[in-house]
Parts: sequence; structure tokens; C-alpha cells
Amino acid sequence: MDFNDTPEEAKFRQEARQWLAANIPDKKELAGLDTIAAAKLWQKRKYDAGWACITWPEAHGGRGATPIEKVIWEQEEGKYNITEDNITEDVFSIGHGMCAPTMMAWATEEQNSKYLPRLASGEDIWCQLFSEPAGGSDLAALRTRAEKDGDEWVINGQKIWTTGAHYSDYAILVLRTDPTVPKHQGLTYFFIDMKSPGIEVKPIRQISGGANFNEVYLTDVRVSDSQRLGAVGQGWQVAITTLMNERASIGSGGGGVNFDRVFELAGKVNIGDKPALEDSGVRRKLADWYIQEAGLKYNGYRSLSALSRGETPGPESSIGKLVGAPKLQDMSSFALDLLDSSGAILDHEFSEDAGKYQNAFLNSPGLRIAGGTDEIMANIIAERVLGMPQDVRVDKGIPFNEIPTSG
Repeated sequence: MDFNDTPEEAKFRQEARQWLAANIPDKKELAGLDTIAAAKLWQKRKYDAGWACITWPEAHGGRGATPIEKVIWEQEEGKYNITEDNITEDVFSIGHGMCAPTMMAWATEEQNSKYLPRLASGEDIWCQLFSEPAGGSDLAALRTRAEKDGDEWVINGQKIWTTGAHYSDYAILVLRTDPTVPKHQGLTYFFIDMKSPGIEVKPIRQISGGANFNEVYLTDVRVSDSQRLGAVGQGWQVAITTLMNERASIGSGGGGVNFDRVFELAGKVNIGDKPALEDSGVRRKLADWYIQEAGLKYNGYRSLSALSRGETPGPESSIGKLVGAPKLQDMSSFALDLLDSSGAILDHEFSEDAGKYQNAFLNSPGLRIAGGTDEIMANIIAERVLGMPQDVRVDKGIPFNEIPTSG
């Protein structure tokens, strides 16, 4: 397979490069803006010029570009740090990468025409209300209830680990609407306004000092039946659409810490009186990570091929997360070792590379949990990719309200 640009792709790449070079915000424009404001400024600028969410249909705020053109755009945009911490894209990653594909697959055309352009332009931010305190990685074990009341549903329960809930305008969420059937059959999927009465968001302080995750309490929250995605009881199938897109993205980034960056660092520091790159142990580790990163890149082309055919990314996306998240943790830990005592300093002004290695090290364990733990990913690959026998499930076929609980 030839991975070089075709003449058309090369022309597109040059156009993207020229626009980015002329329109990237400078420090003066970003001065005084917090991360959210900076993200919205950049997103709106891209949207106005037709560079936001480029594979989306034009009616939804995109430009109808191909998946290959999306990859080219992301390669070129990724060369720039829009802010010092380069996390502006993270503000929209859930909405663009998980919520929007779910809406496109399950919402009405009228709903998509109303909500998606505002998401593409950065006017609205979306989050994902999935995980619950008692569920762990078993999404189908969720207990937050939705009960029908006329043309509305009344929601009561709690969600946790919700990224961006404290600044989001809308959310997608899956709820239990029938506890008398097996757990996967009693779920229904909705989207909801995060400013609705009865929603309380409490940030969770992380080891890095940030508070990107949240607890979300829902007390007698009302949502219209028109905001249901899929049929009543079809929530698990809708959730699979979200999860396949989520697992395609988690573990593939790394907050700017990749093989090239760690290789560059190893060329700048010494072990003893010699460059770290001359140490055989360092070279062996770098070789392992280079192989892993190359494997992830080519595995990613599987998802790219599926997207180019209009398909949803399949279970092979779990490979990227299962390999990518531990790789990020290992590389960031190794980078701190190379930095010696200065690796203990997390400060954007004084730390090497503005503290990217320290932030990656503190955040990487969460990536091994988010979207399904390493063990869940290994099971998915074993069962759905390799065709191995299913793991034992003692609650299979049992009505949810008859499953024994420790409480």
C-alpha cells in the first residue's frame, strides 16, 4: 500500500498549511484567555473558514471532506501548540469525536441541523454521562433511572468521572428504563441540556492538581421523549456507537508525548558523562516504543478504512487504547527518569518542554481506565477480534433487579 500523498492530497495539504500559517492565534490574541475561551476562539476561526470538523456534512457544519483529508488536516494542525499546554482540542474532543457520531447515527435530521453546527463552531460544548460509582467498567450495570411521565422522562441517579461536565452545555447519557429485563435490554439513550433543573456538578480534584473530571447528580431531571436516541430499550446498541468512537480516540494521542519527543529528549540529556542515546538500555526502550507506535499507526489505518467506507470503527479500535495508554505511561515515566531531579518539577515556566512529561505521567493512569480498563479491552480483542470463547458472565440472562448486590 502506498501511503504517500496523491496529487490531490498534496494540494489539500498545501492549502491546509498555508491557512494554518496565516491564521494560528499568536500569544497576543490568547493573552488573558482561559483554556475554554482560547479553544472557542480557535474553533470559531476554523469554522468560519471551513476547517472545523471537516468530514461532517456541510449541513452539519463541516465541509464533506474525506477521512484521508481529515488525517492530513490533523497532521498539519498538530504541528502547532495553540496554547502553552496545547489542550484546546480536548475541550471539544468528546463532543466532536463521540457525541457527534452518535447523533449523526441516531438523531433526526432536524436535531442534527439544530445542534451539530453549534458544536462544530465551538458555541456549544458536549460531555458524556456514562460511568457510575457502582458500575466500574461495566456500563450495562448502570443504575441511574429514567421513568416515563407523559411526554417526558424523569431522571434520578449519579454519574461520575465525567470529563468537562462543569463547562458543558449538553450531554449524551444512557439510563435504565426497565429493571425487570436483563441488564443490556433495559437501557435507553438520551441527550440532555446540562443547564436543566436538578443537575448538580461537583468537580473531582486530581493528582495533577486539575479538576477535569466531575461527579454529576441528577435529581428529578426532566427530559423530553423527543430527545431519546433510538427506541426505548435500545440504549445499549446506541451506546456501542459511542464506545467504538471513544476507543478509537483514547490512547492514540498522548498530550504531545510521543516517540519523537522522547527520542529528542534522550538526545539532549546525559547519563553519566555520555549522551543518553549512547546507552544500550535507552536505545532498547526507544526501539520498543518505535515499534509500538508504528504498529498503532498502521492499525489506525484499519479504522480509517472503515470510516472511508461509511462504517463505524470496529472492536479493533480497542488495540489502540490497550497499547497506546500503557505506552504513554511508560514513556512519560522514562522521560522523568532522564530528567533526573528536575523531573520532579511541574511548572510551565521552568519544566522541560513546559511540563508535558510531568502532566502526561500524572494523567496517563486515567487513560488506562477511561473508556474501559485494560482488562476490558483485552476481553474485547480476545472475543470480538480473535474469536476466542467469551468470558464467564454470571448475570447473563438474569433480570437486572434480580442480580445480587453487595449492598
